[in-house]
Amino acid sequence: MDSENFQVDTENLWAWLVRLMGQNLEWLSAKVRFFIPTVDPDYSNETPDPEVIRHQLYRLYTQGLATWQSFIHCLCIQCDVPLELEVPLLSIWGQRDEFSRQPGAGEESCPGPLLHHGVKRPTESYGSSPRRKHSRKQQIELAKKYLKLLKTSAQQYHSGECWVAGHTLACPRAYIPPILQWSRDTAPLDAQEGVKIGHPEAADDSEACIQDLFRTHKGPRVTVLLGKAGMGKTTLAHRLCWRWAGGQLDRFQALFLFEFRRLNMITHKLTLPQLLFDLYLTPESDPDAVFQYLKENAHQVLLIFDGLDEALSAGSMGADNAGSALNLFSNLCHGTLLPGCWVMTTSRPGKLPSCVPTEAAMVYMWGFDGLRVEKYVSYFFSDVLSRELALAEMRTNGRLRGMCAVPALCEIACTCLHHHLLPGSSSGQSTALLPTVTQLYLQMAVTFNPSETLLATSMLGLGNVALRGLDTGKVIFSVEDISPPLMAFGAVHSLLTSFSIHTYSEHQETGYAFVHFSLQEFFAALYLMASDTVDKDKLAEYVTLNSQWVQRTKPKLGLSDHLPTFLAGLASHTCRTFLCHLAQQNEAWVSSRQDAVVQVLRKLASRKLTGPKMIKLCHCAAETQELELAKFIAQSLPLQLSFHNFPLTWADLAAVAYILEHRAVPVHLDFDGCLLEPHCPEALVGCRQVENLSFKSRKCGDDFAEVLCKSLPTMGSLKMLGLTGSQITARGISHLVQALPLCSQLEEVSLYDNQLKDPEVLSLVELLPRLPKLQKLDLSKNSFSVSTLLSLVKVAITCPTVRKLQVRELDLIFFLSPVTETTTWQSGASDKQDKDSPRKGQNRSLELRLQECQLRIHDAEALMQLFQKGPRLEEVDLSGNHLEDEGCRLVAEAVSQLHIARKLDLSDNGLSKTGVSCVLRAGSTSGTLEELHISLLSNTVVLTFAQEPREQKGHCKRGAPLTSFVSPAASELSQSSRRIRLTHCGFLAKDIERLCVALRDSCQAHHLDHLDLSDNSLGDKGVALLAQQLSGLGPLKTLNLSRNGLSLDAVIGLIRWMSSLQWLFHLDVRLESDYILFQGARTSRDALAGGQGPEFPAGAQLPEFNQRHTSRTFCLQECQLEPLNLACLCATLEKCPGPLEVELSCKTLSDESLETLLQHLPQLPQLSLLQLSHTVLSSRSPLLLADIFNLCPRVRKVSLRSLCHTVLQFSSNEEQEGMCYGFPGCNLRREHVEPLCCALSRCKVLSQLDLTDNLLGDSGLRCLLECLPQMRISGWLDLGHNSISQEGVLYMLETLQSVPQVREVSVSLDSEQNFRLCFSEEEGAGTMLRLRECSFSPEHVSRLASSLTQAPQLTELSLTRCRLDLPQLTKLLNLVNRPAGLLGLRLEEPWLGHVSLPTLMEVCAQASGRLTELGISETQKQLWLQLEFPHQEDNSEAMALRLAHCDLGTGHSLLMRQLAETCARLQKLSLSQVNFGDKDNTRPRLLQTLLLSSCKLKSFWLTSSNVSAESLAYLASGVEHCQHLEELDFSNNNLSEENIELLMGALQGTCRLKRLHLGHFPLETSSLALLIQGLSHMTLLQHLCLRHNKIGDVGTQRLAAILPRLPGLRKLDLSGNNIGPAGGVQLAKSLTHCGCLEEIILGNNALGDPTALELAQRLPPQLRVLCLPSSNLGPEGVLCLAQALEQCPHIEEVSFAENNLAGGVPQFCKRLPLLKQIDLVSCKIEDQAAKHLATNLMLCPALEEILLSWNLLGDEAAAELAQVLPQLGQLKKVDLEKNRITACGAQLLAQGLVQGSCVPVIRLWNNPIPADVARNLQSQEPRLDFAFFDHQPQALWGI
Repeated sequence: MDSENFQVDTENLWAWLVRLMGQNLEWLSAKVRFFIPTVDPDYSNETPDPEVIRHQLYRLYTQGLATWQSFIHCLCIQCDVPLELEVPLLSIWGQRDEFSRQPGAGEESCPGPLLHHGVKRPTESYGSSPRRKHSRKQQIELAKKYLKLLKTSAQQYHSGECWVAGHTLACPRAYIPPILQWSRDTAPLDAQEGVKIGHPEAADDSEACIQDLFRTHKGPRVTVLLGKAGMGKTTLAHRLCWRWAGGQLDRFQALFLFEFRRLNMITHKLTLPQLLFDLYLTPESDPDAVFQYLKENAHQVLLIFDGLDEALSAGSMGADNAGSALNLFSNLCHGTLLPGCWVMTTSRPGKLPSCVPTEAAMVYMWGFDGLRVEKYVSYFFSDVLSRELALAEMRTNGRLRGMCAVPALCEIACTCLHHHLLPGSSSGQSTALLPTVTQLYLQMAVTFNPSETLLATSMLGLGNVALRGLDTGKVIFSVEDISPPLMAFGAVHSLLTSFSIHTYSEHQETGYAFVHFSLQEFFAALYLMASDTVDKDKLAEYVTLNSQWVQRTKPKLGLSDHLPTFLAGLASHTCRTFLCHLAQQNEAWVSSRQDAVVQVLRKLASRKLTGPKMIKLCHCAAETQELELAKFIAQSLPLQLSFHNFPLTWADLAAVAYILEHRAVPVHLDFDGCLLEPHCPEALVGCRQVENLSFKSRKCGDDFAEVLCKSLPTMGSLKMLGLTGSQITARGISHLVQALPLCSQLEEVSLYDNQLKDPEVLSLVELLPRLPKLQKLDLSKNSFSVSTLLSLVKVAITCPTVRKLQVRELDLIFFLSPVTETTTWQSGASDKQDKDSPRKGQNRSLELRLQECQLRIHDAEALMQLFQKGPRLEEVDLSGNHLEDEGCRLVAEAVSQLHIARKLDLSDNGLSKTGVSCVLRAGSTSGTLEELHISLLSNTVVLTFAQEPREQKGHCKRGAPLTSFVSPAASELSQSSRRIRLTHCGFLAKDIERLCVALRDSCQAHHLDHLDLSDNSLGDKGVALLAQQLSGLGPLKTLNLSRNGLSLDAVIGLIRWMSSLQWLFHLDVRLESDYILFQGARTSRDALAGGQGPEFPAGAQLPEFNQRHTSRTFCLQECQLEPLNLACLCATLEKCPGPLEVELSCKTLSDESLETLLQHLPQLPQLSLLQLSHTVLSSRSPLLLADIFNLCPRVRKVSLRSLCHTVLQFSSNEEQEGMCYGFPGCNLRREHVEPLCCALSRCKVLSQLDLTDNLLGDSGLRCLLECLPQMRISGWLDLGHNSISQEGVLYMLETLQSVPQVREVSVSLDSEQNFRLCFSEEEGAGTMLRLRECSFSPEHVSRLASSLTQAPQLTELSLTRCRLDLPQLTKLLNLVNRPAGLLGLRLEEPWLGHVSLPTLMEVCAQASGRLTELGISETQKQLWLQLEFPHQEDNSEAMALRLAHCDLGTGHSLLMRQLAETCARLQKLSLSQVNFGDKDNTRPRLLQTLLLSSCKLKSFWLTSSNVSAESLAYLASGVEHCQHLEELDFSNNNLSEENIELLMGALQGTCRLKRLHLGHFPLETSSLALLIQGLSHMTLLQHLCLRHNKIGDVGTQRLAAILPRLPGLRKLDLSGNNIGPAGGVQLAKSLTHCGCLEEIILGNNALGDPTALELAQRLPPQLRVLCLPSSNLGPEGVLCLAQALEQCPHIEEVSFAENNLAGGVPQFCKRLPLLKQIDLVSCKIEDQAAKHLATNLMLCPALEEILLSWNLLGDEAAAELAQVLPQLGQLKKVDLEKNRITACGAQLLAQGLVQGSCVPVIRLWNNPIPADVARNLQSQEPRLDFAFFDHQPQALWGI
């Protein structure tokens, strides 16, 4: 086209365009305003001016090609453009090259833009022109002119329009005020909590709605309006501007509205004047004067900042730019700029930035409730028919009505109803078309009505723009970001809005944004779901759950809050068709993308989510409408679903309720600190899955309660309702009172911390009989009076379901029991019946706690009248009131008429000393009073009552153990005995007579057991007066006079009471602590309480045990005893009856005092025990105590430990018994030895002497050994830990021959430092010497050998790690030479583990004596030799004949011959853990030589060794020639079946075999048959051990068949052989023929009770050992075996370990005099069997080991054992590991040891005893072992 034609066409188009716009002036004005926001289009109803229209079109034209193209596209879409003109318009003005050729482009001929009041005038910016001086009057005039201009501009800008989300729509002009709610801390001073601003009936110009936002409140004048997206925050901001412009906010002279999304675009730093004048409206002149006026009148200036959350988001510009605007905003909020001004900002909920003051007023916007929704719909639809249809749809569709709570959604819903549903639709159709928010948006998109292709292209294009904005954090787009067709599409359908942006001074740009941010998220979701450029993995990345909390590390709110929800909504199957059209894809393609979204939601549901994320997940699930997903989420929810500290709307709870509908089990909902939308409980209507519902928020209020009450009756599973701290008043309670009776299933209601008064409390309590299942009603922290309290007590008494009323200050709680069929409400007619009838008709108990309720005397009278009419009272607590003496007396006197079962508490009621006697007398009238405790210091007055006999009987039936702790006598007295505690009452001596009179009065009908008068001021005189009155009080069990100021003389005088008062058995005095306690016949529990045990917590329940001893005890501690005091004390003790135990404890005791005490001992024949605990004695005291036998022959044991713990035990007669002396840790030195031995030599029989932990050294040992012949020691002498060296040991060996009574010497010079000598008067017995860690040097070997040679009585020497190497061993064996006799040598050294067998044999061959026994263990590094002296030559010809069968070889022929000569008399050979698998068979040949040369070999042990097939051949050859072999042990050798057959063949000739051990031997079926065949020839067999061979029942039965052929069998060990009842019963039957059987070991087999019953009938009478551990035995089988053992008087060892005895123990009825060990480990023995256990032990006097570990024994068992231990004189070990013994039981065991038990150790590891208590107990009694490892010496290895 040439230029001339182009010019003609263009002019024609312009002319036509002007004519067309003349017909559509309003449309043109809207489009000009959209594309040029800074221009106010000039149109009127007059005839259109073509020049004005042409000017407006030219403005659009000059904005640029993109703007003009977008305008042309809008024109073609919306206006009726002929087709012949549409094509030229798009072709001429639709191309960039043509646009540059338009006429007038770039020319200056066009008129300039029209100015109007709403835009900034083109004057200089603030600060660019010089300032001019004006007078004050001129300044005011300029400012008023600017303010008028500002208001005029606002009027023009907002006139006639309703702003919704920042754009103009054809919406109703009437504004519906949303629900506003003040925060508690920022509410106006004259406004109540939770006030709603804006009533739906309010007029559009309602002043109250707006003024409430700006009431005077504390702190800065800053208001923060918080609300979720779509709630109308921006609309309200513009509404404020419109009202201000209309003169309704006259308190403000100036109002400025800023949007943070625009401020984010500013690229330069701003000052406040620039913000006000350059970016908003510039004054016509002198901005300084205007700004000065604004500063002076700042209190009348309002600045509104919309979208604070957008300033915090990742904006489209940098953070620095936003920081500038935020900086101004912060300074305005804090008053550093424009101080006194009003600032208002809007934001989504979240963490606010620090620029917002913490004192700012927080106002929450909740949108619409039901009334507001209907009001909005009524305004939206103008015609009556449409309005009624729309309202009908809203009322029938609850889901749609709930979505309309968000104003933005309400408008969309109304638009959809207008376009789709209302014309000719039926009611309820919206339920199917608008079920979710996403589908609501989809229905909105359908209203666009273009062609499908254009719709898909435009929506996907706009979605791409939206998604790019979300990804980059952009909410404002430039004209370059959106193509003209998309811009036109968004403008035509009101999807986009435009506005002017001032990026810098005098520069403006046009920005575009989606009309609402959620719309941007919706289009982004459409693009993600329908675009083929986004794969499924990328799509899944956008399905996230963004928490509403803002992290501290990320203080910005996200821009994609609703994007996952829209994606989930688009995943619904109902959206599939729309997405297929939009994406132009098939259903399979769309379905796969929808499934990807659902799968991500399933994965998120399986995680542990926070409350906000859980809400978001529920929203997503509800949007998908996928039932399977909802069920999966519902089942994944925890039982306790908690939401804390974030806002919740109706939609949130509706989403949760939707999920809960698909849950099978109930759930607990807990809302703590959440800001709740007032009408959100409507979402819970019909939610039957909620069991517990709890709200804890100050922002609930009466409106919330009113809405909640509508939902409660529909929640059929609700059991617990909580409204804590919810600010509910009388109005809310009135609704609750109506709703609660409709919830009959409620079990708990809590209205804690509300604003209830007396009427509300009473109205709620009156509901109790109407709630039959209620168990708890909590009305605490509300306000009620004393008169109301009495009414509440009356309700508690008369209501049959109340079981407890607890009131304390502001606490008020009712505890109830559910109503049964027999329980009835006590009506008013019951008052006419008999007075006792109500009590008879009610079988219930009531507990009343009325603490700190300000009750006075008249209130007490009213309460007593109520109590007398009520049921039985379980407990009454009236503590903390103001009853004083008279009130307490009145209540105590009424006790006899009341039925109080447990306790009456009158503490803290102002009781005086005078009132104590009154209460004592008044309380004595009650027949059930058990204890009276009064303490004026702690203000304690407690009366405890005993249960009635019938109730006690029922109680015992329910929970009494099989073995009672209380003796029968005690149980008989428990019903009538009393305990009176009058502590800290200030009683003086003068009060004794009056007090005793009151006590006697109270004891006339009821026996007084315990009297506590501690912590008074009686003094010596008062106690003396009390002693005269005690006889009138009857026998007491305890009398406590502690802390009454007694002197030592008075204490000694108290001893006389023990002779005058028959009930007094125990007197415990701690003088320094002023502790004095008298006790009657004491039990083990009392012994513990009064002993030197550990400290136990107050009130600890200690077990009570049967009384066994009636010894009287006197304990005097914490005093200094001088000789005179001791003499007086002993003289007083002489008059005390016996037996008597005395314990004294003082810091130190002089020698003179000790001598005085010892000299008085003969005058105390009744004395059985004397202890000096924690009393330091001098170093001379051991000498004094050693000579005590001459002073008092009755002494049997003297123990002085560390010079501070002394124990003297006495016998009842002077018969000669062995004396036991112990002086451990007494610092004895060399100089003490001789006088000590001289004193001890006077003792005729010395059983034990303990000198451990002293300082004797070698010199002291030498002196002691020299004195040994003078002392008659029959037991043992312990010298451990005395710093004795090798020299001392050698000297002891050299002197052994002078002490022939020594039978055993054990020395260890390692850290243990053991040194013990055992003596015996038995003649002919040998001596055993055990030396450990002695580190002998080579020069010591000769002395050792000399000592061994010169000590003929020494028969065995054990050297353990004494550093004796191979040359020294050779030397020792060669030097030791005796005339005759046997000498055994046991050696344990590390080098024995790696020395070769030939080398050891070579050493043995050089011994001076003949080898009779030889044992080698390589792994244990041990060697055993027994030599026979003198060395005798054997028949060399016979030896040569025997060695002819042996291939000696050349290398070891000389060794072989030496061995043949040395070992000719070898009788025992033991080789353990020896490897015979060498390649040259040297060791097997050597063993063959030993066997062939040992013609007298009787015992051969080869265990746990590596024996190859070749080695076994040599072995079998040697065994065949051992004709005298009597014992063979081949245990733990892994041989093949062929090797076993070879060995069995070699045993065919061993007819003299008596003991055969084949344990852990792989006996198969064939090898077992060979063994049984061989056993038939071993008629002399006595011991048969086949343990752990798994021969089973079949093998056992075959073995049982051969047993009758072994008449001499004495021991049978078949443990661990998988023997069941079938084999066990057959085996038991065969034992009848074994008349010599002494040991039966069948453990670790599942024998069961059948085998036990059969075995019990056939136990041989000579049985010594019965071991059946882990044999699957029950109580019946064990009981039968225990009874059968009574016929076995020789039984020595019994083991039933690891069998289930069901809490009991095997019972013996006859004595078992020889039983040494009983093993009951892990038998589930309980404490109730303690008495039977003690009885059994008493029948076994020879017991040495009691193994009871890993059971359920407690303190009762410990007490029984403590009483038995002193009577078991042979006991060596008691194992109580892993039981339930506490510190109490351990102390009892320690006392049992003190009583005379000789047991060396009691194992107590892993019992519930604290470590510090264990250490304390072990320091007092070292024989208590709490360690993990057993430190007992282990038996040495040998043959």
